[in-house]
Amino acid sequence: MTAVAPGMGGLLRALVVDDESLARARMHTLLGDCTAPAVQWVGEASNAVQAMAFVQHQAVDVALIDIHMPGADGLTLARSLQALPQPPALIFVTAHAEHAVDAFDLEAVDYLTKPVRLERLQAALLKVERLIQSRRGLEASLAQNDVLIIQERGRTERVPLQQVLYFKAELKYITVRTAARSYILDGALGELEEKYRADFVRIHRNALIARRAVRALEKHFDAEEGEGWAVRLNGVDEPLAVSRRQLATVRDLVSRA
Repeated sequence: MTAVAPGMGGLLRALVVDDESLARARMHTLLGDCTAPAVQWVGEASNAVQAMAFVQHQAVDVALIDIHMPGADGLTLARSLQALPQPPALIFVTAHAEHAVDAFDLEAVDYLTKPVRLERLQAALLKVERLIQSRRGLEASLAQNDVLIIQERGRTERVPLQQVLYFKAELKYITVRTAARSYILDGALGELEEKYRADFVRIHRNALIARRAVRALEKHFDAEEGEGWAVRLNGVDEPLAVSRRQLATVRDLVSRA
C-alpha cells in the first residue's frame, strides 16, 4: 500500500478497499479509464485496518469499498470513515446486492455490483464530484452569517438559517423547510448536523429539526414503521416521525418549549 501526492487539477483522489488482489487490479484499470471526472489512484487496502491507517496520512476524496472482507466488513469500515473530520465519499463495490439498503443508510453515494462496468463507475464518480461541490458550497454558506446558499432552477437563493424549521433527507437530496416554502439542497444530513448542532437536533435517521420550533410530541402511526411518535413544529402542519433512539431527546425539548 503506497501513497502518492494528493490529487491536483481537480482529480478525485480514490482509495480502493478489497481483499481480492485481482479485484483491486481491475478497479485500478477502470479508474484509469475514467475521464469525466478524472481520477487519481492514491492507494489500496486489503482490509479495514489497512484502510484506516491509510487515511490517517493521505487525503482521500472517495473510498471504493468491498463489503465482505476478513475482519471488519465494509459497512463497519464505512462507519469508521464517516467519523473522520473530513470523511471521503463512499461507493460500495460488491458481488452481493442484498446490502444495498444498509449501504444507503450510511449515506453511500452509490452501490455497484461486480463485475463493474466503466459507464456505471463513471456515473457513480460524477455523483461524488457533485457531492464534493455541494460540500464546498455548504462550507461557503456557513461563513456567510449562517445563510444557506441554495442553487435551484438556475437561480441562487439565500435562506437565513433562522427561517429553517427542518432538514429532511429524501432520496439523493435534502429538503430544507421554512414556514413559507421548501427548497432542495445537495449535501449530506450528517454534515448539517455537525455544523448546526447548537440549533438543530436529529430526530430520525432522515431528519433534523430546529430546537426553537418544537411545539408538541404525539402518538403517530406510520405505514412503514407502525406505531410510534411524531413531533409537531411551529410553522408547518405535517408531523415528523421520531425514532425510538431520539425519543428522550425530543421529550426533553418539548418539556422546555
